[in-house]
Amino acid sequence: MRQKSLLAVLAFSLVGVCGYSQATMKIGYADVDYILSQMPESKEVESQLQTTNTQLQNQLQAKVQEYQQKLQAYNAGAATMLDAVRKEKETELAQLEQRIQKFQQDAQGSLQKKTAELMEPLYTKVGNNIEAVAKEEGYTHILNGQVGGIDVVLYADEKFDISDAVLKKMGITPTGN
Repeated sequence: MRQKSLLAVLAFSLVGVCGYSQATMKIGYADVDYILSQMPESKEVESQLQTTNTQLQNQLQAKVQEYQQKLQAYNAGAATMLDAVRKEKETELAQLEQRIQKFQQDAQGSLQKKTAELMEPLYTKVGNNIEAVAKEEGYTHILNGQVGGIDVVLYADEKFDISDAVLKKMGITPTGN
């Protein structure tokens, strides 16, 4: 009998502690992608990245065009070439092909690095403002609504979405989600 009483007291204490800790937590969420899409700086970053991408594409096209011209010249004269000349031309074409592949890889890495470099200040700004809004409104935790297009928060009441409050904190008028 005494053990049952002790277990009952422990159970009620545990429920009380859990209830107390839940009562002191306030969890909200923010959609970082939405916030970024509303920032004028994002449009500037997108424009810079598009310019860089266009420059890289133009350089790639020039390399491919050079390769195609040399390949066409090789195909036109391959039947009449001496073996040594043919092998030299084939080696040159193979090297051009390798340089094109290397350029594509380097260009992709360069674009990723530039993206990270340009986006870092925006992520920092958003993060600082999320923290400021969370502190002002008494949130203990803020979750991101999505990460890379995948929902992290499976359900959330919209009244706990602080995305528009973060935009207002940054001086941006939200245009809708």
